Amino acid sequence: MKRLTLAAAALAVATPSIAFEPESTDPIKVMIADWTSMQVHAEILNIILSTYGYNVEKVVADDSARYPGFEAGDLHIALETWQTTQNANFNASVATGKVLDMGELGPRAREDWWYPIYAKELCPGLPDWQALKDCAEVFSTPDTAPKGRYLSGPVAWGGFDAERVEALGLPFTVVNSGTDAGLFAELESAYSRKAPILLWIYEPHWAPAVYEGEFVEFPPYEDACYEDPAWGVNPEALYDCGKPQGWIKKMAWAGGEAKWPCAYEIVRNFTMEGAEVGQLVYEVDVKGRGIEDVAMEWATANEAEWRGWAACAGG
Repeated sequence: MKRLTLAAAALAVATPSIAFEPESTDPIKVMIADWTSMQVHAEILNIILSTYGYNVEKVVADDSARYPGFEAGDLHIALETWQTTQNANFNASVATGKVLDMGELGPRAREDWWYPIYAKELCPGLPDWQALKDCAEVFSTPDTAPKGRYLSGPVAWGGFDAERVEALGLPFTVVNSGTDAGLFAELESAYSRKAPILLWIYEPHWAPAVYEGEFVEFPPYEDACYEDPAWGVNPEALYDCGKPQGWIKKMAWAGGEAKWPCAYEIVRNFTMEGAEVGQLVYEVDVKGRGIEDVAMEWATANEAEWRGWAACAGG
């Protein structure tokens, strides 16, 4: 029954309101990465562009290593570039003239060290980062004791967590999660046991809405923190601050503007709200639904909205 329902939904969004001929039949290579919202957004864009006859190819790429591929034209579209970890890389790539800033996706981004609220009883100085110097062992594991354990994201996400630990003199060992799913599985397990855990959490996401907790408050980010060792509490090191907070942007290979101008207009118009993104991820990560199912459900329910994004194709 599910297959029939999805097939019917696909048929409902399969025909544009007027005939539209894509400017090129060459594949538009849409990047997907190792976190759920990026994968859902890429599939929604696939549905929209395919509706108007574009040839879409989804390509897996590492978050921090994507830039040479975009500059060379091997990747064409990415719907999520987070200022929190990719600010410098993104700006440098756009400055080459080979990559386009396609505007903000919509949500405001934050990702940093986070703990469940019950852990504060064992480390009452939190959320001030300096409290971690005195209660690191609260967050230790047999593999890290007496140092605390900080569960970071997959290595490809970047974020300078090991450098932050060293710069701020924190008695912690950084352990990278292998996957996005593994990160939140560890949170779920710890939360169910009321075990202290310190890990990388990001917003927009369902986890901060489901689990009560707080971000560690590091010295606020400034560009100089990542560029000038003299800045901040440690005059001999970079990264003695928290991660930047701010935009999530879309990016594109500049050479595609002339090749697929209407598709690029659709991408520029593609927007989501933070709560909406969190719900899409929740459907996949918590309820166990397939990415294609969730994306198609969204596309069917929001057809009027995304056809408005496609005025260049007749809507």
